[in-house]
Amino acid sequence: MTAPPRRVTATPAALDLIASLRREHGAILFHQSGGCCDGSAPMCFAVGDFLVGGGDVRLGEIGGADFYISAPQYAVWQHTQLVIDVVPGRGGMFSLENGSGLRFLLRSRVFSEAERAALNG
Repeated sequence: MTAPPRRVTATPAALDLIASLRREHGAILFHQSGGCCDGSAPMCFAVGDFLVGGGDVRLGEIGGADFYISAPQYAVWQHTQLVIDVVPGRGGMFSLENGSGLRFLLRSRVFSEAERAALNG
């Protein structure tokens, strides 16, 4: 039996920024809400500064940080692997990377049929 693929991953550049933010802020988490403006980017918070709700789905962890997505967004994105990357720019107003000169960016790829079968198996 093939192990299911990870639902969320991060690029080496994103992992470097996550490590830096963890050194500066301690335990952190990510949330993908799918809202407009800042909410359309993955947001990074110190644990305790954002309350995960009962309607949020834990996709996994990246760089030692839990990654959550709102249930309505999960329903839309469940067939894809989320890939967290960073690009030059300004992070979301409340996201911890704001002011670093970098911002988190969500990329995705559709799971193959074999991967979907492993996820559903």
